[in-house]
Amino acid sequence: MTTDRADGRASRFTFRIGRRSVPLLRLFGVRPDRAWVVVDDEQVAARFGFGAITVPLSNIARWRIEGPWRWITAIGIRMSIRDRDLSFAGSPRGGVRLDLREPLHWGPLRPPAIYLGVGDLEGFAAELERRGIPGEDARSGR
Repeated sequence: MTTDRADGRASRFTFRIGRRSVPLLRLFGVRPDRAWVVVDDEQVAARFGFGAITVPLSNIARWRIEGPWRWITAIGIRMSIRDRDLSFAGSPRGGVRLDLREPLHWGPLRPPAIYLGVGDLEGFAAELERRGIPGEDARSGR
């Protein structure tokens, strides 16, 4: 991956994995070496077990930190029925929503937004902001 960081590296973030979520997430192939997000000067690439997705930075309109959510609605690889948003999350703590300019082609699905439940929500959002993508922290009191 190419990058514009002064240290020559892309930014890597790991997914937060809740202790009680580990057995369920193994069904999705999630292990520590297969649960990460990398941001470079061209794209956001995420691997969450068997799921992987790559989004060009030019297709990200904005980001938004949201959560926390109920455990039962947050864990795993999910698509919301109502909005068709795609989610990779290992904890109900929250995630960064990436609103896309154009729906992404992910197999037969066309999600208009993606949620990524990384451990460092603020750091991930700051990296997107540094690369010119605007956003907000929508959690109450922040």
